[in-house]
Amino acid sequence: MPLRVSVPPRTLLVLCGPAGSGKSTFAAQRFSTTTVISSDHCRALICDDATNQQVNRDTFDLFYYIINKRLFLGRFTVADSTALYPEARRRLRELARRHGFLACLLIFNIAQETCEQRNQLRDRKVEAKVMPYHAALLQQTLRDAPNEGWDQIHILSEEDMDVVIEIHRL
Repeated sequence: MPLRVSVPPRTLLVLCGPAGSGKSTFAAQRFSTTTVISSDHCRALICDDATNQQVNRDTFDLFYYIINKRLFLGRFTVADSTALYPEARRRLRELARRHGFLACLLIFNIAQETCEQRNQLRDRKVEAKVMPYHAALLQQTLRDAPNEGWDQIHILSEEDMDVVIEIHRL
């Protein structure tokens, strides 16, 4: 029986995990394209290259701007970025709070080896040196997140990729 995550419509669902952990695939399988705000998509909108790290400031300005606008309009929103840095998670939590939304963190606890294998199969590959760095950030996130003030935290392993996200009416 798959894991079930139940959230109200006024939820900011933050996907958190290393490159190659399956966040974007997970989101694409469950939510409409307008519901998912992806940092990679924002980067592509800025410079036509989803891998160009030189435009990160503009990328994340747009990422947070769109999320803020959706929450302002009361729209269920999925934030798809690595969210492995405490500051990024704090900003997303604060956006949720500012708009009276539930802040739900979904951590993709996927082995570095699996992420590396998936990365090799992707069109937009992440540099190999990034993978162990992301793995270390993931371990730190697993330690820190429970004390950060999230309304819900769910940790997904490779066996949990069939999780069902239920958006319930209050």
